[in-house]
Amino acid sequence: MTSNELITKGDLEAFEKKLLEKIEIILQPGKGQSKQWLKSKDVRKLLNISPGTLQNLRINGTLSYTKIGGMMYYKLEDIHKVLEGGAH
Repeated sequence: MTSNELITKGDLEAFEKKLLEKIEIILQPGKGQSKQWLKSKDVRKLLNISPGTLQNLRINGTLSYTKIGGMMYYKLEDIHKVLEGGAH
C-alpha cells in the first residue's frame, strides 16, 4: 500500500471477516488433536451449569476466557482446573 491509498469502511469490514474466519480455523481442533478451546455452550454442558453461572465464573475470575468477535472461548485446561476444584 502506498501513502496515496485510502482504506474504506468496507475494506476494514472485509478484513475483519477474513481475520475472524482464520481465527475460527485456528481454534478448531486439528486432525488427531484434542479440542483445546471450547465455546460457552460446550463449557456449560461440560460443567452442567446455567449461562448465569458461567457468567459469574467469568466475573469472579474463576474461569478465564478469550473473547473473539463476540464469541467467548475457554481453555480446556482451565475448565479441568475448575472441575478439580483448583481454579486460577
